[in-house]
Parts: sequence; structure tokens; C-alpha cells
Amino acid sequence: MPEEALALLQPRGGAVYCDGTLGGGGHAERILAASEPDGRLIGIDRDPDALAAAGARLARFGDRVTLVHGAFGDALSLLRELGVDAVDGFLLDLGVSSPQLDRPERGFSFRTEGPLDMRMDPTAAETAETLIRRIGIDDLADLLRRYGDERYAGRIARAIKEGVMAGEITTTTELAAVVARTVPTRERSKDPATRTFQALRIAVNDELGQLERFLADFPDFIRVGGRVVVIAFHSLEDGLVKNRFRDLAKESGYPPDIEAKMGLPPPTLKVLTRKPLEPSEAEVAANPRARSAKLRGAERL
Repeated sequence: MPEEALALLQPRGGAVYCDGTLGGGGHAERILAASEPDGRLIGIDRDPDALAAAGARLARFGDRVTLVHGAFGDALSLLRELGVDAVDGFLLDLGVSSPQLDRPERGFSFRTEGPLDMRMDPTAAETAETLIRRIGIDDLADLLRRYGDERYAGRIARAIKEGVMAGEITTTTELAAVVARTVPTRERSKDPATRTFQALRIAVNDELGQLERFLADFPDFIRVGGRVVVIAFHSLEDGLVKNRFRDLAKESGYPPDIEAKMGLPPPTLKVLTRKPLEPSEAEVAANPRARSAKLRGAERL
């Protein structure tokens, strides 16, 4: 949803923006073009391959671009390390990227054979396999239920745990096959391994934890009048964003002078999207992976 994201962010010259999920640099390129001649962009990503690809794509913008290896949940400290106290806009495009899904050696896809990895940051210690080995069956089932909404979480967790510990599951396709054998029903448009892979990926990369940390911190590094735009692909992510935006936009109902006397904080945000924006039919037709995207935006008061 590049056009919708840009319309909400409203980039302008002389401002500083941060793309916290840089990926290949598609959104960043549009932000830099829209903020010419002197808008700056800081791009953060956990994936060194993404940073390299984005660096090549954005090279023509010269020193207007700064790329940082890190996680968006640590944005506050990463920006301070760069000497940046606040930005005029922040963009998040959550979830796994297409280049990560399309490379079997990254272990994100159940359609092609690869290692049980699933790390967005390949320098991180814990892979999907080490996570499965570390936790017990009950914890694994809870993880599948919470992050994947998997109704057969218990039996899948037991089958996965036993298969990994016995050395019978070492690849993504072997994991998918075990899940398929374990699930008693089939959905017409969804592979039985979809929820399991999603849940493991979210857990391995602490995706919800990263988002919670960002949502707690972002009011401290968005300038007044600045905007935050978030594209989510999972109901848990979108729920966290919606609730945080709503809480920061709440009004007490009292006049400002009474608020001050009572010590009540004024609203911090103005929500720009009463309902989340969704991709057009044309975008979904061109890119089916966009079908579950929900975009929300807010302005710092």
C-alpha cells in the first residue's frame, strides 16, 4: 500500500523520517523522493541482506540516507545513538518480506525445502529448531494457539516435538508434512501448515514484543505534528496498534484548565484512520500477499 502510506505520512523537504522495517527500500525510496531536496531517512532492518539491497537501491540519494542494522522495537535507542532526538515520521511495514519467503535457505516457507531457521536476523542465536528443542510440549502448544490461532495446537505440538527430538524433522518440508498428517481437517484455500509456520516465525523473531516496545516508546521520538504509519498483516499486530492509538487519543472530557489542575494528561495522538485502510482489489490481484494488510496512521499532538 505504498500510495496510501505516503499519503498518510506526508513527507516534506527538510524533515527526518524513519523506516523501521526497511526491507528492500521500496517505501524508503518514495519517502526520499517526496521529501526532496533535503529530507533525510533513517532505515532500520534486522536483515543484513535487506540492508544491502536497500543500500544499492537508495544509493542515488547519497548522505540523505542512513542505514542501521537493528530492530524497530529498539528505535528509541538506535536513533539516540545516531544523535537523532526526534523524527517527523515513522513507518512500519510488519511481518515477513517476500525476499525472505522466497529464499528456501531462510526457512520461512513450507512450500520449499529449507532449514528450520525462520530468523529475520540471521545473526540472532535462536532458530525455529532451537526454539522447538528448548520449550516443552505445553509451551509449544500455547505458542501455536496464541500466535497461530491453531485449533489443533496440542496434537501438533506433540507431533512436532517428538519428530524434532527424534531427528525426523530437520527441514521445513518435513515439518509441514508432519503438521499435514496431524491435522484432521482441510481448509480449501489454506495449507494446514500455515498457522504453525506463522506462529513459530512470530515467536522466533519476537514480533509482538518488538511491536509492543515500539508502541510504548514512539511518542517520545515523534515530533509534534509528526506522523506514524503502520501496516499490519496479523490481527494481533493490528489490535495492538489500534488499541495503543486509541488510548493515546483519548480525551478526558474536561476543559484544558481543569485537566491541568487535576493532573490529567491531554491526548497525545490524533488518529487519522477511523478504520484501517485495506489494499485495493487491483493491488491484491497483482500481489496476493497484500490481501490481509491493514494500514493505520496517527499524528503526534
